[in-house]
Amino acid sequence: MTTLSQSGGRRLIDLVPHIVLIVGVLIFAFPIYVTLIGSTWDSATIGRGNLPLTPGGEALVNYGQAWSESHGARASYTPVRVMLLNSLVMALTIALGKIAISIISAYAVAFFRFPFRMAFFWMIFITLMLPVEVRIIPTYKVVADLGLIDSYAGLTIPLIASATATLLFRQFFLTIPDELVEAAKIDGAGALRFFVDVVLPLSKTNIAALFVILFIYGWNQYLWPLLITNSADMETIVIGITKMIGTGEAANDWNLIMATTVLAMLPPIAVVVLMQRWFVKGLVDSEK
Repeated sequence: MTTLSQSGGRRLIDLVPHIVLIVGVLIFAFPIYVTLIGSTWDSATIGRGNLPLTPGGEALVNYGQAWSESHGARASYTPVRVMLLNSLVMALTIALGKIAISIISAYAVAFFRFPFRMAFFWMIFITLMLPVEVRIIPTYKVVADLGLIDSYAGLTIPLIASATATLLFRQFFLTIPDELVEAAKIDGAGALRFFVDVVLPLSKTNIAALFVILFIYGWNQYLWPLLITNSADMETIVIGITKMIGTGEAANDWNLIMATTVLAMLPPIAVVVLMQRWFVKGLVDSEK
């Protein structure tokens, strides 16, 4: 009897984390579900505050209008296809640029010996302590003086450098055995060949994990695109949704706002789903 009681107690304890996880998922997923359902109804139904929890029949109309048209029933907006393109260019450029610059700089710090090597590394590391808001005014001044306002270069170049990615790559490179470096030298491999043939293949999972993180970072940028873009043709999806909501309660086309929000979630979700295996492996894999 005691054994059965203990077994039942253990099962109950084992169920608690699953119950907490399920509740957390429901809390997180319900607003997304409401947004998805809202994108299938007309703005009048949503405006009356009696939105059903079942899909409506206006999905094709709402998504088509949000995708291609620049105006709704109550206000004018930037078409979603334009904002998605701007966000995609920004996110991809930031992610790939951060990885390229960080992996090269980390390689130089980890494998080369030159004067003030660690001083340069600590200068990079110290920038982690500076929030973006501290650097936003001088960065804007430089971009404005270079004439990069309202351009892809202005959106992406100031955000490409990444002290975090440099630190992570350096710490990984330090785990590469010295014997591997010596073997490459004996085989006559120079610095570039060692980087391409040895370091990059070993870094694939780390690159994949960082790409997912940095892509979402670039996709969700708000403050910098808000400052650097003036024209509707350069609006990113985050800025576009904010402006759609900010037109006033009575002037909001909630059906188009919700359709735009659903479309805005698709690219980050696709990146996470398609690269999930590499992402998890890059975070937890200990085989070097």
